[in-house]
Amino acid sequence: MDVLQAIFTRRSIRRYADKKIDDKIVDKIIHAGMYAPSAVNKQPWHFIVFEKKETCNAIMEIHKSATMLAEAKKSILICFDENLQHDDGYGLLDCSAAAQNILLAAHALGLGGCWIGIFPRKNRMEGLRAIFRLPDNIIPLAVISLGYPAEAKETPDRIKPDRIHYESW
Repeated sequence: MDVLQAIFTRRSIRRYADKKIDDKIVDKIIHAGMYAPSAVNKQPWHFIVFEKKETCNAIMEIHKSATMLAEAKKSILICFDENLQHDDGYGLLDCSAAAQNILLAAHALGLGGCWIGIFPRKNRMEGLRAIFRLPDNIIPLAVISLGYPAEAKETPDRIKPDRIHYESW
């Protein structure tokens, strides 16, 4: 799958087949995340891979829309280190780019994934901080659920020409 096909056909997949994901595939997906651009190349990201049902259940208690974790075969918590980011706010941007790379890599490798927002919701951030015992300088941004798709989604037309401007508004 080429990069444009991956971008245009990737959808949020929330239902997963009962099929294990090889750890080498997860490593490749995380490596794709680490190749995201970052301000001044600071690369402030950290990734926690998890699959235990107890962990997934604890997250679903905190985040009521994270029900796809019940079927996910692996998930990745993406965090940024405030001490490594270029300046305030850049960790969020850098790790958002890493999350997009992870989602595109997963799709290109035949997996489905869904971005589960954690930041900026304080209760979600504090909940995940407790579950994963995160140090104070580590900020949870998002969880990406992963699995082989058990659903198919059409590619919608998202092109809105009235939102494209050249040279000025």
